[in-house]
Formats: sequence, structure tokens, C-alpha cells
Amino acid sequence: MDTATVERFEANRNRLASLAYRLLGSAADAEDAVQDAFLRWQAADRARIEVPEAWLTKVVTNLSLDRLRSAKARHERAVGDWLPEPLLDGDPMLGPAETVEQRESVTLAVLLLMERLSPIERAVYVLREAFSHSHAEVAEILDITESASQQHAHRARRRVAAGRHVAAVDHASARRVVEAFLDAASSGRTDRLLALLTADAVAVSDGAGMAAKLLRYTVPERVALMVRAGFKPTPAKRRLAGGSPALHAAVVNGSPAVVAVLDDTVLGVVILELRDDKIAAVRGMAAPARLGRLNDEWQRRDHDDPVIDSW
Repeated sequence: MDTATVERFEANRNRLASLAYRLLGSAADAEDAVQDAFLRWQAADRARIEVPEAWLTKVVTNLSLDRLRSAKARHERAVGDWLPEPLLDGDPMLGPAETVEQRESVTLAVLLLMERLSPIERAVYVLREAFSHSHAEVAEILDITESASQQHAHRARRRVAAGRHVAAVDHASARRVVEAFLDAASSGRTDRLLALLTADAVAVSDGAGMAAKLLRYTVPERVALMVRAGFKPTPAKRRLAGGSPALHAAVVNGSPAVVAVLDDTVLGVVILELRDDKIAAVRGMAAPARLGRLNDEWQRRDHDDPVIDSW
């Protein structure tokens, strides 16, 4: 390919990656889908492609749908150990964030609720809500009718509605939330943690990748006990971590997050989803396979001082 043809694709790369990420919930899979699209772009008769941006959108959408429908994906998402891959605020893969719908579409709450959708419903929802495509455009991308697009969009919005009340935050407010959370967690008093939680708060942990399934807690009292125990430093935990990590405040997928860092390597992240100024969900991830892109992005940037220098 000539330089102009490569540059045409590269001008679309971030948009295509953010589309694939919303569809797949995985940065690694999104990158693979975009790379596969590049290979198809390379092999295509480009003289017959009237609108390259539309052609690439259709290719990436359908490559992503193929992945969602694969036996491997169905198995991984059914066995109870799947979580979206977290992304640091400012990562280009998060894509457009001008509207409320665009920002909500990459929160973990919405990404998880989209798991309840069929692949085609998920695609319609993402194309409409995050990328503002008309039903006519969605129908062309997915080879369905406009009426079918409207029906899929209606069902998808109804099923995802519960996750659209998670509050997005900026860096200053995220730090305040993290400071209050860590202060309560390190106090040893569950009543202080309970005061920060909603009445239906939940907690989920991937057990650093060592548990067979995700660990789930659905009663606020149990959530508070889990958080208190999890944030209590012990020699065994420090040996497992390889030292005493610093705990930073950050914004991850639009929510406040605690990022544990040792020697500039992210060891884990705890994402705090807010609703009505309280914590509705605590999601902890420390499996290295889930932190690859977040770790890369972290190492590229400067950061504020940690909330806790040495845990």
C-alpha cells in the first residue's frame, strides 16, 4: 500500500478500536479486530470502496460480532470469570466522550449489562448510542432492515437502562472519593465503610486471576467486610506483591479507582462505581491478563502523588 492508503486507515484506527472495545469489552480483542480490518483493507479493491470510513466501520463491527459469537467467547463469558478490561481515563480506545451516552457506554456497569444483549443488539446499541449512526446506517452496517434496527435498539436500551445511573467523575472528585474510601478501609471499622455504600452495593474480585471464578459479594455488610480485609496490609500480601505498593487515585472507565503500583508497574485496580454520591459497586482486578493495556498507559504518563505512599 502507498503512504496515503496507510494514513487513511491510521486516521480511523482510534475510532475503530473504540468501537471494537465497546462491542467486545476487551482491549486485546479490540486490537486484534482492528488489525484484522487492516489486513482486509490491504487486500481490498479500494477503488471500489466509495466511503472508506463506512467500509471500515462495517468490517470492524462484523469482525467483532464474529468474536462475540465464537464458541470460545461464549464459554469464557458463561463460566463466571469474565470482566471487561479496564482502561485508564484518556486512553484513545475509550473513544468519543462528548455526550452522556458516549461516556456511559464505556462504564463497567454498562459493559457488563451489555453482556445480557444478543450480539446484534449490542452492535445496534453501540452504533446508535456511542457513535450516533442513524438507523439507516446501522441497517447497512449489519445487513438488517431499519425496522429491525429500531426494534433491537429499543430492547437494548431497556435492558441497559439500569446501568445508566452510574455517575461519571473528573480527576479531582475521583481523588476525593478514593481518599474517603481508603481512609474508611484502613480504619478497621466496617461502619465507616457501610456509610459510603448504597443499600444494594455489590463487590466483585477476580482474585488476582487465581480463583476459578469471580468472587462476588451482594450484601453491604459483606462488601464492607471484604473491603476491610482486602485493604488490610499483611507480610504475606506484601510478599505476594513483591513489596509495598503505592496506592494512587485515578479515573478508570469513567469511575474513581484505586490503582496499586510498585516500581511503576500496575499490580491491581479497584474501581468504585458511584450512584447518588455513594459507592454502588466495588470491582477489583489484579489478574495480569486484564491489566496489560492499563499498565502500558500508566507507564506513559505522569501522575499525581499517591494517596498512600507505601501500603
